[in-house]
Amino acid sequence: MIYLLYFFFFYLFSSAFALKDISGSNEENSTGNKERIVKTSLQNQAVYVLDRGKVIFVAPCTVGKSGHPTPKGVFYISAKSIKKRSHSYGFWVKGNDIRATENPSKPPPGGPWEYVGYPMPYWVEFAPGYGFHEGFVWATPRTHGCIRLHGKTAIEFFNLVSIGTKILIADSFPEDLTVGKHLKRPRDELLPDPPAQFMISEEAFEKPWEF
Repeated sequence: MIYLLYFFFFYLFSSAFALKDISGSNEENSTGNKERIVKTSLQNQAVYVLDRGKVIFVAPCTVGKSGHPTPKGVFYISAKSIKKRSHSYGFWVKGNDIRATENPSKPPPGGPWEYVGYPMPYWVEFAPGYGFHEGFVWATPRTHGCIRLHGKTAIEFFNLVSIGTKILIADSFPEDLTVGKHLKRPRDELLPDPPAQFMISEEAFEKPWEF
């Protein structure tokens, strides 16, 4: 009987220590796996991707203009799409007659008209109606709240992030004074507007916008 009690208590204590070791190792693993995160600086108009605290991607961007600010806060990527068109602004199309619009619910007189949303290739959504996408990067805020990336950098960013990636958007970040201090910015505001026929076609999704 004494031997049976001895083995019973030995089993209990051994099991307890084993469980403690297992839970401890799980805790270390969970805290050791740091997330890949994205920081967007509104004042510096820059996007930073960090992996385990190290900056692996830096790019200039264009953010929301006055009246259409890019939202600030903590977000998570909820959707990705290579081909995405805006439901808020775009073009009314009737044959060769193409008219820009910010009111897709009200066609011009003399229809029938077809609404075609503004192309937003390599869409990465972080809030309903807001996302990163390829577009023309200006020196000043220009968008309706989205975050535009230039040409091939939009494709690179798209491939670096995934559903659930954390997004931080604020006026500024420490990276603005280091890797973001001397960013080379495109001057897309100096370029003529792209042909409307290009913007309503599938060609807008087939290659980077580098006119």
